[in-house]
Amino acid sequence: MSGHSKWSTIKRQKGAADIKRGLTFTKIANAITIAVKVGGSGDPESNPRLRMAAEAAKAVNMPKENVQRAIDRGLGKLPGQTLEEVTYEGFGPGKVAFLVEGVTDNKLRTLQEVKNIFERNGGSLAGQGSVAYMFGRYGEMRVKSQESRVKSLEDEMLELIDLGAEDVEEFIEDGIRKYLVYTQSSELNTMGNKITQAGFGVESQELTYKPNTLVEIKDPETAKKVLEFTEKLEELDDIQKVYANFDIEESLL
Repeated sequence: MSGHSKWSTIKRQKGAADIKRGLTFTKIANAITIAVKVGGSGDPESNPRLRMAAEAAKAVNMPKENVQRAIDRGLGKLPGQTLEEVTYEGFGPGKVAFLVEGVTDNKLRTLQEVKNIFERNGGSLAGQGSVAYMFGRYGEMRVKSQESRVKSLEDEMLELIDLGAEDVEEFIEDGIRKYLVYTQSSELNTMGNKITQAGFGVESQELTYKPNTLVEIKDPETAKKVLEFTEKLEELDDIQKVYANFDIEESLL
């Protein structure tokens, strides 16, 4: 078990804000369309990526007709511009590494928008592969403590590891003990089932990039710049996910 990672800390601090700002209906619809297109199926049961996107839609009360429209677009049943996945790598304030994923119908437009944010905020876009090696691809689950709550924190974390978790991070949210559980990306759905059967509550699961090298930030001004930089990227309509390797002290958040 590692110490707390920067990204999970930020996620817990601004979970509600992510829904309002980062997980708009448009972004989720694009994620659904791409999941259908890449997975070759509009059936969530046979398309794990679509299942995760559909769960995200449900979490923000996205209308069912919007979900179906996005699925139909992915299947090619609706006219419209073609969506493509894009990935950008670069360095932001404090020499923090950023890995940015997006979905767009205009790659040139999205590239320019991302480039502008990097260049106007003390960062720089970098070539393919210059940042990606600093991250590992994992499955990530937000898990609630077992209902009985009779087991200690250590016992629950050890149980999650025994079930096959690669890493476990504990946090408290609304007075409830929760965990971020990481597993190999190919084992995400299997692990989700195992954890549920063991009596834990799985709130969400997704594929993510987890940094394997961290940039520690102790200066308040740098911390502010890094967080603002991250939010600017997240606010772009075409951007789906923003990953970074900064580790900011809890007291600065």
